[in-house]
Amino acid sequence: MAENRGDAEERGDSVDAKFWPQRQSKAPRPPDKAGRDGKAGAVSAAPYRYRMDYPSIGTCVIINNKNFHGSIGMETREGTDVDAEAVERTFRSLGYKIRREDDRTVGEMEELLRTVSQEDHSGSASFVCVLLSHGDEGIFYGTDGFTELKTLTGMFRGDRCKTLVAKPKLFFIQACHGDCLEDGIQTDSSRDESWDRIPVEADFLCAHSTAPGYYSWRNQANGSWFMQALCEMLKEHSSQLELMQIMTRVNRKVALDLASSTDDHETNKKKQMPSITTMLTKDFYFH
Repeated sequence: MAENRGDAEERGDSVDAKFWPQRQSKAPRPPDKAGRDGKAGAVSAAPYRYRMDYPSIGTCVIINNKNFHGSIGMETREGTDVDAEAVERTFRSLGYKIRREDDRTVGEMEELLRTVSQEDHSGSASFVCVLLSHGDEGIFYGTDGFTELKTLTGMFRGDRCKTLVAKPKLFFIQACHGDCLEDGIQTDSSRDESWDRIPVEADFLCAHSTAPGYYSWRNQANGSWFMQALCEMLKEHSSQLELMQIMTRVNRKVALDLASSTDDHETNKKKQMPSITTMLTKDFYFH
């Protein structure tokens, strides 16, 4: 099983958490009918596949927080710009209109997403938001403090963002989800829409870089494991595979191909398992 080395040994792996152990001083079935898609009078021809015949595939908002106010005791997130640039290239190549914001306070993040959620997305097939920062279980950090993730994602609920109703809203989050380290375990290598109402929480996907309770790793030279794997798998498979198939490949790459490389035996060779929560109601293909 390959480890994430190379530049990692020179610049180090680190985690996207506020608190990091002192020992880590050196290491960094819906009905079988066609369904409405939120566009007046439009009915999907394929009941299990999101429509893509809109003028635009949609907007991709990227919030990239690297530097933090001294008062909250956060370390600079070296390597996050590598992630942000890779995400920009990847989603632009898929046809998304990119809106990137760097180093935003909690108030600025909330205002940005509130503004975007109130825009007219009737000509868009989907919406993507990529969040890069420090975090903990259920929370996400701005440069001056933290907010709940559900506050950010909740602005796009069906009762708050009407022009994205029944369209996929995809959130990709690079941040710690707790403060536990994942040791991993040795495996046996020999085994190998015609609905009157829909829930306001429908058609969301939240893909988190790590499972609840665990640290999330980021290489200071090469970017985070999760975001780099996401961009790689999208580039390789977005023209053919459905989104959840792609995300399964992202999970596999992060879980099996990567391990931390630090100078501390207690944090060295640690693993990471991304976590995907989906409320999607159809298959989503980027093309």
